[in-house]
Amino acid sequence: MTGIADGRVVIVTGAARGIGREHALEFARHGARVVVNDLGAQVDGTGSSTGPAGEVVDEIRAMGGEAVADGTDVSDFEGARRLVASTVERFGDLHVLVNNAGILRDRMLVNMSAEEWDAVIGVHLRGTFAPLRHAAAYWRERHKAGHDVDARVINTSSSSGIYGNAGQGNYGAAKAGIAALTVIAARELRRYGVTVNAVAPAALTRMTENLVPGRERPSEGFDPADPSNIAPLVVWLASPGARGITGRVFNVRGGRISVAEGWRAGPVVDKGARWDPHELDDVIPALVEKARPNVLPDGVTPEDGA
Repeated sequence: MTGIADGRVVIVTGAARGIGREHALEFARHGARVVVNDLGAQVDGTGSSTGPAGEVVDEIRAMGGEAVADGTDVSDFEGARRLVASTVERFGDLHVLVNNAGILRDRMLVNMSAEEWDAVIGVHLRGTFAPLRHAAAYWRERHKAGHDVDARVINTSSSSGIYGNAGQGNYGAAKAGIAALTVIAARELRRYGVTVNAVAPAALTRMTENLVPGRERPSEGFDPADPSNIAPLVVWLASPGARGITGRVFNVRGGRISVAEGWRAGPVVDKGARWDPHELDDVIPALVEKARPNVLPDGVTPEDGA
């Protein structure tokens, strides 16, 4: 198998099912050697199993590719270090990190427990930071040693994080944090030959199937909700053609791709002196009236998000 990822060594976290599984398979189809990382946990993060990751590895090997399963908890800082180190030890290098691992514990804010908050923030945000931090350190050392580094990081954000969705305060906060981390890491790592981008995918997986119960999917033809639709963009972002693209978040659903433009400074008013709170009675409502509303991109609803 050859393709635009030929010879690349790729870690995909949360790769046993859903969107992550499709990433791993697509990378393998395009010639990459893949580390299939997954705890095999339930949607809420409880439990573990090595079986699902092993099944993906078996599929990759059956198509003639090269892959290994890894059960590291990527939210564990030392575990993430071992994941990066073992990948380099086994395959001789690391070129691509896809941070995709995640769980859901949806709850309205007034009912959310601290444990539900911490669990989701831990897996998503810390579970993105930890592998990224150790991969970045590896690439920096390679660069300092005079090697030509052409590495990629693709993180996973969500429409719930960058546009907002009721009932997902923990999840949305983590995903918004991932989008911000993507922009910052892109600025820090560009000097070392590393690009950092993110996708905000919309697909029907076990994490989203309960958000819209009874949703019907087409029995034939193109299915916009199929998680496999996300993988081509992710694989391309890891390719030589994406070397000049960094610090971006892409919305992707079905065949539709758009660039999320993020927070921008909108309408402004400047008194040139300190405001008195009473003066703002008319000023702030008028300013907000001129501003663009916080809206979702065309054709995407919060329930679609991953």
